[in-house]
Amino acid sequence: MQIKSKKNFVSGLMFACVGAAFSLGATTYNVGSAARMGPGYFPLIVGALLALLGTVVVLGSLTPKRTGDGEPIGKIAWKPLGFIIGANVLFGILLAGLRSVGLPAMGLIFAIYALVVVACMAGANFSMKLALILATVLAIGSYLTFIVGLKLQFQVWPTFIVG
Repeated sequence: MQIKSKKNFVSGLMFACVGAAFSLGATTYNVGSAARMGPGYFPLIVGALLALLGTVVVLGSLTPKRTGDGEPIGKIAWKPLGFIIGANVLFGILLAGLRSVGLPAMGLIFAIYALVVVACMAGANFSMKLALILATVLAIGSYLTFIVGLKLQFQVWPTFIVG
């Protein structure tokens, strides 16, 4: 067997490993059944599907004949990777706050705006106007879905605004 596409092989392997890890991690929770799902049911099913999809991609990247080296993997795009991971970390910090350094929770709306603006900086063509429009749509949708629709108890605004 030869690797026809190195990109597909590596990405499929990554998906299979992450899916398997999530499935194994989900078994530490009560899985339940399809009729009465426990907290581990959804991560187990999604992890298993991700592992299966990754395995299909890996197998699709292999060929039984010798076809050459395949396409190269290429360099890792560190800048976009850093902005996307940083945006998610910033969202978590702003939503929950950092009491150890005196940063209060900034609320859902502010955290969404920060997330979208930082994540949009990962792209090649950054536009603050488009980022703010996207953040507004996402903030309104999140508010309507989580606060109004599901009635979840999130801090929506920073504490210094609502008191």
